[in-house]
Amino acid sequence: MANKKALYADIALFIVAIIWGSGFVVTKNALDYMSPLYILGFRFLVAALPMAVISLKRFKNVTKTDIRAGLIVGFFMTLGFIFHVIGIQYTTAGVNGFIAATNVVMVPFMFWFASKKKPDNFEIFAAILSLIGIGIISIDAKLGIGRGEFITFLCAISFAMQIVVVGIYARKVDLYIFTTIQLAVVSLLSFILAIIFEPPVASISTPAILSIVYLGIMVTMVGFFVQNIAQSLTSTTHVAIILSLEAVFGSIISIIFLNEILTTRFAIGFTAIFISVITSETKWEFLRRKSKI
Repeated sequence: MANKKALYADIALFIVAIIWGSGFVVTKNALDYMSPLYILGFRFLVAALPMAVISLKRFKNVTKTDIRAGLIVGFFMTLGFIFHVIGIQYTTAGVNGFIAATNVVMVPFMFWFASKKKPDNFEIFAAILSLIGIGIISIDAKLGIGRGEFITFLCAISFAMQIVVVGIYARKVDLYIFTTIQLAVVSLLSFILAIIFEPPVASISTPAILSIVYLGIMVTMVGFFVQNIAQSLTSTTHVAIILSLEAVFGSIISIIFLNEILTTRFAIGFTAIFISVITSETKWEFLRRKSKI
């Protein structure tokens, strides 16, 4: 039964990875109609409201752990999405997606800091290879790292922290309450920062509304609720490797719908990052099994 639940979790996460991959493209389009922080505020408001309705009766039994976990995860999610949506303005959706995916390599090192469990040689190699891949994609001819790539790297760090904290709390909290709080925190903080740093929204166009609704319901509410459930059924690193596939889907979708060009440099950097992710999470055990057969 446990294996079946883990399998169902993997399938659900694979679907989420596809949906999240599409989110890079939709976000890129939404930025044509609205500023970054207001996009986040409305996106997470659209996600939090229906989640709150679904979870309303459960709030009678809310615990301090539920609140603490939701606030911490919400904080790191806010940082991650702010860096993501700002970074994507200065680079392509594909590059943004792949650099953001390097959070999966950071997760074991974050756990090392939290639990004193040292990463193995595979994870250390993966981290180095990932940085090389980021460098190939990000560093220009003048040996300077682009603004968009650097900001997106900060996004990856923030999401790594978010994954680690979810892994710590997923089995200790009410997942409905936990998800609702974290979504609400991101919306509230985004609106506060938007009011301070961005001009007010005079009007919202139909394309912006459609983008925000899709980002809010599918990419955010469904995506993060499924992630929270999955991390209560399987390991944190296993979740991370599957969700890292969002970068693959994001790149493919951006090439198809945004006409982004697949350059040789991008392909090499993508390959390095993807191999680093696979190395970090599988340690190539499936190859060793085959050799024993």
